[in-house]
Amino acid sequence: MFKIGNITLDCEDVLRTAAFWSAVLDRPVDDGSSDAFASIGGADTERSESAWYFNKVAESRTAKNRLHVDFINPDPAAVSTLVRLGASVVDQHDWGFHAWTVLEDPEGNIFCVAAKAFESRP
Repeated sequence: MFKIGNITLDCEDVLRTAAFWSAVLDRPVDDGSSDAFASIGGADTERSESAWYFNKVAESRTAKNRLHVDFINPDPAAVSTLVRLGASVVDQHDWGFHAWTVLEDPEGNIFCVAAKAFESRP
């Protein structure tokens, strides 16, 4: 069985992106984070929760993410909170039995939030 150890984001502004995700996840940015590399939860070697890594890159995102994270938050104000923290709404979807919002973090990395977990339909 595999377990997610780290979720890594390439970004131009490491500390700004780490601060955004720190606020979203309600987890502190690790001590020793810098303009080149930052982390959240990196000291937890057991990975009770996945660590988040932020790596400095020179270029901006130019295409759609091929992989993204989906969050669950039943609070009706969840999307508004994410926007207040610096996210941007990209799209909204409603399949009748499941609805979600697509957002971008301050670096343009795509992620989604829904009120409940997706339940596949036959």
